[in-house]
Amino acid sequence: MKTKKLFAFSVLVLVMFAVAAQAQDSDKDKLGPYKLLNTIDVGVLNGFDISWVDSETGRYYLANRGDGTLTPPVGPSITVIDTRRNKFLYAIPLSNAGNGVVAIHRGDDDEEEGPGTLVVGTTPNVGENSKVLFIDLAHPFATPFPVSTGGNHRADELAYDPVHHIILIANDQDVPSPFVTFISTETPPHVIGKIVYDGTNGNPKTTGGIEQPVWNGKTGRFYLAIPATVAHPSGEVDEINPTTKKVTRTFATTCHPAGLVLIPGQRLMTSCGDVLEIANGTVVHTVAGVGGDEIWFNPGDERVYFGGGTDRISVPVVNALPPYNVITTLVVGKILTPPPSHTTHSVAADRELNRIFVPVSHEGVKVYTDDGDNGEGPDN
Repeated sequence: MKTKKLFAFSVLVLVMFAVAAQAQDSDKDKLGPYKLLNTIDVGVLNGFDISWVDSETGRYYLANRGDGTLTPPVGPSITVIDTRRNKFLYAIPLSNAGNGVVAIHRGDDDEEEGPGTLVVGTTPNVGENSKVLFIDLAHPFATPFPVSTGGNHRADELAYDPVHHIILIANDQDVPSPFVTFISTETPPHVIGKIVYDGTNGNPKTTGGIEQPVWNGKTGRFYLAIPATVAHPSGEVDEINPTTKKVTRTFATTCHPAGLVLIPGQRLMTSCGDVLEIANGTVVHTVAGVGGDEIWFNPGDERVYFGGGTDRISVPVVNALPPYNVITTLVVGKILTPPPSHTTHSVAADRELNRIFVPVSHEGVKVYTDDGDNGEGPDN
């Protein structure tokens, strides 16, 4: 009799867990309209590039290019925001204008103690080569450690391989040919290889620059968006082995991708809406009406956020699961007459709190959520 009662109780518990899980999944589809929680004043915000959220430490980082036309001029910096309090903390001064940013933890995993390291791709000043700055976030105002990529134009967007401790960063505008650089983050950081996108040595020849990369821990590969190549005029996504420093596969796209994210089901989504199956490299769906530069997948709500949209003042929000529908579009700025109008092309999310951070020129960093608890906790 006791055995039967225990079995019945165990079945009841399992059923309750299943119902709760279904309710949580359903809740994700029934979240309310997005709310603007705050517009954070970060000082001068007239020009900026990529942003990044480190959810483990609750920090948001933005490459703020400052404004040299002001009196006195405002130099480039990294804007730092506390994502848990929606509060501007400080600006880290930079010697060069920042482009791509990523926060990394160079221990055995991302759970190591300490704030980690911020890696920033920069634009060279007159007479310089392009360089990547490594900022110790435990001492953010100390002189960064520079690593030269040897380029004559900017070191731009980047991604991090935490298994081999390698940064991949693109010199997207270099002459005569754009290239990507592999940088070991082992102390001291140093260059360990390059891929030149000039059509030689089996490499693709780009005709449209190089855009956002992403790391995939399951395949152990980087994936890199290329807006156009000789072989694929409508663009491609390249799969790159970080240890051999080779392009292993190319996936043809339909719409000149810039932003790129890894989404559930071992698929990739581009900023122009293509959804690619990594297993075979095919486009399985194209989301209509989206666009942007940097895009961000938030695992906290399983949505993709498109920085800037097609008009540079909006953020389309797309379901990262089939049917990959546009859930809503956040209008984050205004076209003003006379100018300057608002603009954005950057977005990042805190997956723990499901807060979406959107820098808007001449406004500040706007914080959105559609949580029922106003972003005080995750949905699940």
